Amino acid sequence: MKKEQWIINRQNDVLPFQYFHVVFTIPDKLNPIVIRNKKHIYTLLLNAVKETLLSVSEDEKYFGAKIGFFSILHTWGQKLNLHPHIHCVVPGGGFSDKTNSWKRSPQNYLVPIKVLQKRFRSLFLIGLKNLYQSDVLFLDGSVYENEQKFQQMIDELFDTEWIVYAKESFKSSDSVISYLSKYTHRIAISNHRILSFEDGIVTFSYKDYKDGKKKKMSVPVLKFMKLFLIHIVPKRFVRIRYYGILSNSTKTKQVQLCREYFSVKQKEKNTQSWQQIFSKVTGKDIDVCPHCGQGNLITIEILPALYSRDGP
Repeated sequence: MKKEQWIINRQNDVLPFQYFHVVFTIPDKLNPIVIRNKKHIYTLLLNAVKETLLSVSEDEKYFGAKIGFFSILHTWGQKLNLHPHIHCVVPGGGFSDKTNSWKRSPQNYLVPIKVLQKRFRSLFLIGLKNLYQSDVLFLDGSVYENEQKFQQMIDELFDTEWIVYAKESFKSSDSVISYLSKYTHRIAISNHRILSFEDGIVTFSYKDYKDGKKKKMSVPVLKFMKLFLIHIVPKRFVRIRYYGILSNSTKTKQVQLCREYFSVKQKEKNTQSWQQIFSKVTGKDIDVCPHCGQGNLITIEILPALYSRDGP
């Protein structure tokens, strides 16, 4: 097997535990279907990624263990174009039923990339065809209203190599937390990338991955708003999901088994009140009047919180 066919960790340091960052992308040819059927297609995309990673990892030919991971749906490219893709963070190991023990991945290996590509492509396209045959897809105004055109697209995509790749694995659990804090709740474009708004024209920066350089793009404000709005996911749609031994239904039990296997002591729960924590962090007593520094403040009324939905 050639080296580039495997998920590679290019760090030279030997890590006690490693995490792989795997990205799954669907072809742009599917965008006319995606934009009209966000909920169906995004759900299919997440499920296809789940089945791909879980089934390939559990196969004895490739890794032979039950893994756990979480995935994050992103829908945008640097130019605010529609570019649905899934980021996955996969711990480098899993539970082997064969040996009834935890199995660690080697430093430079988890599962074959080519196998992931083919399995993901097959699961997604079969699922897409099932949606079409179930007549749940809205295709009005697209070329795929025509059944022959739709089937032609399916055939062409089966012959196309889909993009599945792995970035460098994380150095430590701290680097995973750092990644999460920056990546999980991103929106299509952050304020610092918007350079100016003059005469109805919005100018923003983007990174051109062809040459790695930062460039500028200017569009009319209405087009900018349209580009931004296509990345709003359907109401109540969950963009971050956990699977395998990290899934919400089994996580508590499985994580406890992992702690026992690695002899990891669980930290005692913090029993301090929020007032005690606030005082410890800030050095201020929340119950003392901030103006005179004497007496004790008492609760007169608790105002109900205003409902405020987070931005897209």
